[in-house]
Amino acid sequence: MTQMISQTFDVKGGPHYGRENVPKIRAALDELGLDGFLIPHEDEYDNEYLPDCNERLLWATGFSGSAGAALVMKDRAAVFVDGRYTLQVKNQVDGGIFEYADLVEQGMAGWIEENGKAGEKIGYDARLHSPAALHQLQVAAGRAGVTLVPVSENPVDRAWTDRPEPPMTPVIPHPIEYAGEDHGSKRARIGKIVGKEGADAAVITAPPSIAWLFNVRGSDVSRSPLPLSAAIIDKDGTATFFVAPEKITDETRAHLGNEIALRPESEFGAGLAEYNGKTVRVDPTTASAWVLESLRGGGAEVQQAEDPVMRPKARKNAAEIEGARQAHIRDGGAIVQFLHWLDTFAQSGEVDEIEAAQKLESFRKQLPELRDLSFDTISGAQGNGAFAHYRVSEATNLKLAQGTLYLVDSGGQYPDGTTDITRTVPIGAPTAEMRTQFTRVLKGHIALSMVRFPKGTTGTQLDVLARLPLWQAGFDYDHGTGHGVGSFLGVHEGPQRISKAANTVPLEPGMIVSNEPGYYKADGYGIRIENLQFVTEAADIPGGERPMLGFETLTVAPIHKGLIDTHLLTADELAWLDSYHAMVRQRVLPLVSGDVADWLLKATEPLAGATP
Repeated sequence: MTQMISQTFDVKGGPHYGRENVPKIRAALDELGLDGFLIPHEDEYDNEYLPDCNERLLWATGFSGSAGAALVMKDRAAVFVDGRYTLQVKNQVDGGIFEYADLVEQGMAGWIEENGKAGEKIGYDARLHSPAALHQLQVAAGRAGVTLVPVSENPVDRAWTDRPEPPMTPVIPHPIEYAGEDHGSKRARIGKIVGKEGADAAVITAPPSIAWLFNVRGSDVSRSPLPLSAAIIDKDGTATFFVAPEKITDETRAHLGNEIALRPESEFGAGLAEYNGKTVRVDPTTASAWVLESLRGGGAEVQQAEDPVMRPKARKNAAEIEGARQAHIRDGGAIVQFLHWLDTFAQSGEVDEIEAAQKLESFRKQLPELRDLSFDTISGAQGNGAFAHYRVSEATNLKLAQGTLYLVDSGGQYPDGTTDITRTVPIGAPTAEMRTQFTRVLKGHIALSMVRFPKGTTGTQLDVLARLPLWQAGFDYDHGTGHGVGSFLGVHEGPQRISKAANTVPLEPGMIVSNEPGYYKADGYGIRIENLQFVTEAADIPGGERPMLGFETLTVAPIHKGLIDTHLLTADELAWLDSYHAMVRQRVLPLVSGDVADWLLKATEPLAGATP
């Protein structure tokens, strides 16, 4: 697999993108007889990370964030972002061309309803919109007297004459020792689910689902080992894999066998049309409106339901859990070397965010198993740490200054697992306030680690445990507490999550989730403590009446004791921390030596005996 490890710190984008490219888009609108065009961030695969050829929003506006949209009209334009990007969008997008608008409260639908002119025709590419999002846009357009027009040729693609070629990296088999189940067994299981619920077949459009189902991986996008493709699985377990022929090697062809038909991805539309008169299951949250329209246009009956691969993929089997455990031990060795470096060399106050991120990357790169980072490292010093999803660039780079906190959120992709860890470290002496807030975050983290809960419990029901110590003091954080994580797949995986937002998916044994409460003081510092953990069947509780589930922690790296106010911890919390640090010492000590080993021994010394 092609390695795509190194992180760059020159953020793409800027006001010149819009100045140069909006006129080109407007020329294409004239040629197509349109008054405007909708440009979402999403691509045809609804990916978290986009290949360069699908960065349409960036090319049109100059905005490089991970969520957003734009609407380019002949005489006006708007760019939409959420609260994370209100400052970034003003730096990257020309306010003389684009109106800055809110992606969440107003959105493109609200803007069309308020600003659309009767008789205007606004184009859209049905491959880039979910059915629900498109319906909302159509309702708003109807109220404004605007007509939404599907296009066969995307005007952005038409105007983007130097658009990069689509990625053509090889699809490679994912070994059974890591997958834990061959793809024939998986397909049989998924086929039964499809047939039991009354469908003849299911369309699978999410690249992680396809990779899991066929036991393959790729490198078409950075940070997630995915081959961009599409698939249809029939209720008998046979399947069709729509993928560029150039990506399939002889080894992969043999791996897939004769129950998976290979067809060029360009024939996906024709493949959908072949289900005339049959019932086809489609997930409206991951498949595009184009998929539903193509099926219905071909005479199929569409059954809208959750991607049948999603939950089986989320419930990791024994091999996947063991792979995750080994990946985290290996990753923990690199993290411990980095934490030692932070506690020694970086205490000078002269190290900056980029240098720190590169140092961490250098430790991970020493591991021959590393295939990629699992996301761009969040390396936040001083006030930058208060931006939960901060991305360091040459323009924002700050020093790890004395008397401040440094927050680092990072992860690696290994053939046996995906890691994601956040640690907060003091540079110099922390203030009493920093220690108090860190300890409150730690208390929430420990509560979510120790909890026992009955079958059927969702992450939404557990979320308050991580927030309670902060709430009681009048604080909170504005991101979710936990997301699912894939097995050498995406670092963000559904359908489970731990969040205030309503989620009806019960936590089940084998599901991996993050545990990452935080606190962010604007212009001051950020605190987050993140471990990955998986759901397991808990030991029987003496005197209990019902079997319980719990969590087992995967991440192995010290939590900085210099930031802990032990007077705020209970005896049980201190015992959990000492037990966790004993596990870290046992698993990671064999991987380090010399000064690093000495540091690790000190960093994991028990706190028991400290007065709670």
